Amino acid sequence: MIPSAKFRRFLGEAGELSAFAGRFFSQAPRPRFEWEELARQCYTIGYRSFPLVGLTGFIMGLVLTMQLRPSLVSYGVDSQLPVMVGVAIVREIGPVITALIFAGKIGSSIGAELGSMRVTEQIDAMEVSGTNPFKYLVVTRVVAATLMLPVLVILSDAISLYGAYIGVNIRSVTSFSLFFRQIFDSLSFGDVLPAFIKTFLFGFAVGMVGSHQGYHSSKGTEGVGRSANSSVVISSILIFIIDLVVVQVTDLLGLN
Repeated sequence: MIPSAKFRRFLGEAGELSAFAGRFFSQAPRPRFEWEELARQCYTIGYRSFPLVGLTGFIMGLVLTMQLRPSLVSYGVDSQLPVMVGVAIVREIGPVITALIFAGKIGSSIGAELGSMRVTEQIDAMEVSGTNPFKYLVVTRVVAATLMLPVLVILSDAISLYGAYIGVNIRSVTSFSLFFRQIFDSLSFGDVLPAFIKTFLFGFAVGMVGSHQGYHSSKGTEGVGRSANSSVVISSILIFIIDLVVVQVTDLLGLN
């Protein structure tokens, strides 16, 4: 495939995803609202993702602290370790790493689930029976992913900071209250708000990409696997792009 053909294919995929997102925004506010399915998806996407997110967050905080300590000790500023770790986790590392874990688990799950439903013609059967499969399958999953990822990021940040506290106390002794007081005193409104807002964008991107890839999956088991794989890859790329855009916007607004 020549580069120009690849570029045209990229533009085609981007156009299809944009049209899919436009369809979401046009149908999401309209009744009938699938509250029961939305609650089920929130449970599946949020609660069942928490163990993996929590474990990743704990290890992330512990390892980050242990990696930063030698460098700070060599410069004689090891007392600033809680501040550096706290700001790094809350502003950037926590949201991005959690979103990538979320994309790998939830993005692939949505893509594979909807892809298998498309292959087995369950979506076609819903359309024939008069049910709106887009509202029931896509809108609920995208909204659930958008709402649950910020919650998971908050929990992951808290667990990461606790892991960092344990990491600090491996080589020294710091009280729990002093450690977290240093962190909270160093955080500002400009640190927390942009990080919180972009988690909604991350969740929306993961849910939208996974739903799009699965909903338009090609026939056969190979198509289901391709949908799951492309959901993770495209979601991960979008997470970095969104993060870059948010950082630039907050810098222009003077929130950094």
